[in-house]
Amino acid sequence: MNTSIIISYILLGISLAAPIGPVNSVRLDKGIKNGFWHAWIVGAGSMIADALFMLLVYLGMVQFLDIPIVQIFLWLFGGFILIYSGVESIIGVNSVNLTYSRKKESLTKCFMTGFIMSITSPLSILFWLGIYGSVLAKTAQSTGTSQLLLYSCMIFVGLTIWDVFVAALTTFFRRFLNDTSLKVISIISGISLLGFGIYFGYQGMIALIP
Repeated sequence: MNTSIIISYILLGISLAAPIGPVNSVRLDKGIKNGFWHAWIVGAGSMIADALFMLLVYLGMVQFLDIPIVQIFLWLFGGFILIYSGVESIIGVNSVNLTYSRKKESLTKCFMTGFIMSITSPLSILFWLGIYGSVLAKTAQSTGTSQLLLYSCMIFVGLTIWDVFVAALTTFFRRFLNDTSLKVISIISGISLLGFGIYFGYQGMIALIP
């Protein structure tokens, strides 16, 4: 077992999770508003979706995602979820303050937000099919199938490390924020989600209309 290869797969997992996107935007927003566990649980929901994508690729079921109607549905539904979340974040900005009650947003809702955003994101799907699919093929070719599960788990370890890091980061920054800065962050997060949602919706309409 090569330690350097294992570390490289962990770093790959971190690299897959790190790019700024809808999930990371929500993760930062929830964490700064509510604390560590709300940020972490958004990431946990996203990771469950990632695990499903990994399983699909592993089982060779990716052709299902090549069906045009499935792609159109994912673009449009993913866009709807993002736009809804963005509008909700902006509209609810006046209720955001440092004494924000954690009961206002349950951990279950945060988990489902992360899961739904990832499972309906065509960008996530293309990312996993492209990156993980090629990694899987390369690993199978060079080491055989015996190491596939181990290396896949190391990618997941990388995803987990990033999730804990972002959750801890939001908890740290929250100590230095006031009510106004919390509201600004909430608005920026909402605008970011709106932007991603409009892009997803636009891509879905292009695919839908010949």
